[in-house]
Amino acid sequence: MKFQNREPKPAEMQMAPMIDIVFLLLIFFIVTWQFSRDEMDLKIAVPTSEEGADPQRVLGEIVLNVRADGSVSVWGETKTKASLAETLKAIAAQHKNQPVRVRGDSNTPFQQIVEVIDICQKSGIWNISFATQKPAEGD
Repeated sequence: MKFQNREPKPAEMQMAPMIDIVFLLLIFFIVTWQFSRDEMDLKIAVPTSEEGADPQRVLGEIVLNVRADGSVSVWGETKTKASLAETLKAIAAQHKNQPVRVRGDSNTPFQQIVEVIDICQKSGIWNISFATQKPAEGD
């Protein structure tokens, strides 16, 4: 009597699902990189500080970029002080402890930074931090 071998053939590795997952991860990282890149205004050189904290971002943090000429940009758009106040009021109404990071250029007059802080506080936002960078090794 002849018995049949009932063991299944060894499973082959399927490449199509693996390629799909790799492409999904690639798309995810490209999209998230693009969002974070839009928040940072490259025209701004933040001041240096020896004791600055690590630039850890808080989830949902809004980045306010204050340029040397005093203009403010949020999410890649330049806003007037009135439109900035409206935007921040709407956000503060939704989120009670909304974090905001102020990235002021090192050449921005301090008065401009204080005006942005005033707008944040009048809008109901109190969780404000400031962006700095560590000085270069040779400085």
